[in-house]
Amino acid sequence: MRLAPGATVAAVGSRSEEKARLFAADNGLDVAATRLHGSYEALLDDPDVDAVYLPLPTSLHVRWATAAAARGKHVLLEKPTALCAADLDAILAACHAAAVQFMDCTMWMHHPRTAKMRETVDDKDAIGDIRTINSVFSFRANEDFLENDIRVKPDLDALGALGDVGWYCIRAILWAVDYELPKTVIALRDPVKNRAGVLLACGATLYWADGKTATFSCSFLTNVTMDITLVGTNGTIHVTDFAIPHEEKSAEFHVASKSSFAELDIGWDLPSKHVVATDLPQEALMVQEFARLVQGIRDAGGKPEGKWPAITRKTQLVLDAVKASIDKGSEPVEVAS
Repeated sequence: MRLAPGATVAAVGSRSEEKARLFAADNGLDVAATRLHGSYEALLDDPDVDAVYLPLPTSLHVRWATAAAARGKHVLLEKPTALCAADLDAILAACHAAAVQFMDCTMWMHHPRTAKMRETVDDKDAIGDIRTINSVFSFRANEDFLENDIRVKPDLDALGALGDVGWYCIRAILWAVDYELPKTVIALRDPVKNRAGVLLACGATLYWADGKTATFSCSFLTNVTMDITLVGTNGTIHVTDFAIPHEEKSAEFHVASKSSFAELDIGWDLPSKHVVATDLPQEALMVQEFARLVQGIRDAGGKPEGKWPAITRKTQLVLDAVKASIDKGSEPVEVAS
């Protein structure tokens, strides 16, 4: 936020003023210039706050996101945005009624690499029609995380790995097919859960009416991996760090187009490497875009950009279907619309 042009951290709200003060100091904010609120209500009542970033546990999103919207605050909401689509719909309805901007925090969508990959995906000569997608997002959590992190607590973030890292996989898959919802999902068998029943590792296969398929897996139990592979009729795109680039100032992806064998069993075409530079981290670019939309509404009488809540809702619908399939022992579940 401090790096993002157009945005200023005006205030911090926490459960006590002392906690707010510690957060401000730990994050290099000017404590004298930043208003410190000892409750979330006090921050939402601050007339000089235009928008809020809401990183609370998912179980608290409906309460505080709707409260923010009701007070005219624009909402930048952490993912997973809700425990289910019905909860998300309550948030989006509140934002729509108050004419405030909603955006989720899927930060990689704002990296310039993502726009460059979109150009490649849309190049039908180079890639053709996307038919198969595979995605993996995992990291090896330590014992303290697996015992104490909010993401393994059923009363705080009941979706566990599916909501945390699985969200990115689902979003990447939908992004690849221009947000066309799959018809059916089938969860991979034998997901791993902790003693409280929260998912630590799981996955699913998604099926479209025209025969496209996508498979993803997500986990708190295996080595850091952030892969997305798109396979089209003419070409393939592969990214090994799609959610968080290996380097902050540049990111790459690989393209193989109209590949062929030199001779069978001898070798085949090397993919081409494409490197995309950025002056700002993707998180700052996300905040910059959110601030631009907010400023357009506040200063120019603009209307909230509808694409962001629409994309969020589609991600949530697929996540809901995957969770339902897991709960039904990997039975097929149709994706709601």
